[in-house]
Amino acid sequence: MTQTPTAQNPAPGQARARFTVPAKHPMVTVLGSGDALLRVIENAFPGADIHVRGNEVSAVGDAAEVALVQRLFDEMMLVLRTGQPMTEDAVERSIAMLKAAEDGSGEPGAETPAEVLTQNILSSRGRTIRPKTLNQKRYVDAIDKHTVVFGIGPAGTGKTYLAMAKAVQALQSKQVNRIILTRPAVEAGERLGFLPGTLYEKIDPYLRPLYDALHDMLDPDSIPRLMAAGTIEVAPLAYMRGRTLNDAFIILDEAQNTSAEQMKMFLTRLGFDSKIVITGDITQVDLPSGTKSGLRQVQEILDGVEDVHFSRLTSQDVVRHKLVGRIVDAYEKYDNGK
Repeated sequence: MTQTPTAQNPAPGQARARFTVPAKHPMVTVLGSGDALLRVIENAFPGADIHVRGNEVSAVGDAAEVALVQRLFDEMMLVLRTGQPMTEDAVERSIAMLKAAEDGSGEPGAETPAEVLTQNILSSRGRTIRPKTLNQKRYVDAIDKHTVVFGIGPAGTGKTYLAMAKAVQALQSKQVNRIILTRPAVEAGERLGFLPGTLYEKIDPYLRPLYDALHDMLDPDSIPRLMAAGTIEVAPLAYMRGRTLNDAFIILDEAQNTSAEQMKMFLTRLGFDSKIVITGDITQVDLPSGTKSGLRQVQEILDGVEDVHFSRLTSQDVVRHKLVGRIVDAYEKYDNGK
């Protein structure tokens, strides 16, 4: 796509850009069903007048916005060339990344939308798991580069899901021999003893989200076999005490509900050829009043320690319903105003 200011249509300070979609890509893949993707682009760039004729797209208007429209279509074509479809969500996230880079709120040298959206982590059961935001990509990259990674952020940012995908990938590529998934059952407190059933039945509700993610990534029929063999272990945090975990990918979920002592206990379980990912949301601590969250404290203790990385995700990285991000922002605003 070439951006060419002309003396015919654009007014002073405006620009014109034209982009021809290659014949091998049907226009519906670029514009969306019922022009849904085009409407997202038009709403995001009100200063650019976008027209479509045949397989040619043109934009006239504010020079800065036309330049961003040009870059957006270039990025969309790079994604489409990989065989991955563009969705409304992907277009909106691409626009957000481009605008952040343009206005300086993004980091210099940040990855392009196409680099973020085409990074495959795991393909399973007919679907591919990929990061959807720049922070998610950097979180995934950090897991590759560091032995201990903390993923800290609000609900819905993919902290646990992406870590699980990396764990399954590491197991399948034989980087580790087993996966260990753990959560504190703090929410139950002393009530755990009054729940009906065996110990595993009592703690199952607190581990269920981890099972659900596993079922998304592995053949459900293989999971009982892998668990029986010890290749996958799902257990409450208390079961980690006294162990040394070698050749394992270990995930501690809901880490905001660990005490300072539990966090130290867990981190010192690290054995040879293992990797630890710790996820949590420090705004949702369920610990008894007066108990300090181990996740909050560990950020001060391990800040700057080599081979330990803190990835921080925000409401902009929420990949659930759009309203979830707005809810997270509203609560943060309320808490800051108190």
